[in-house]
Amino acid sequence: MNHTKDQIRAYVLSEFLPGEDPTNLSDTTPLVTGGILDSLATLKLISFLEDRFGIELEAHETTAEYLNTLPDIAQLVQSKRISGGDKEC
Repeated sequence: MNHTKDQIRAYVLSEFLPGEDPTNLSDTTPLVTGGILDSLATLKLISFLEDRFGIELEAHETTAEYLNTLPDIAQLVQSKRISGGDKEC
């Protein structure tokens, strides 16, 4: 799961926090409730996750409950990949 989380971290840093010190984006940084991801950014993140990891998120999985921290997102991706039978990317 760390590889998945690292890929998500790199995407968030490059797309939504360009120039930010990577150490400022920790596993506990709130992305949605902290204002890093607004509605448009959340849609971009969802598109990235679906394309990169070959998953399809349900509408109820696109809320802060699932997308607020890097570990939350990585866990969601892993659970979707396991349920879909996908291989590690």
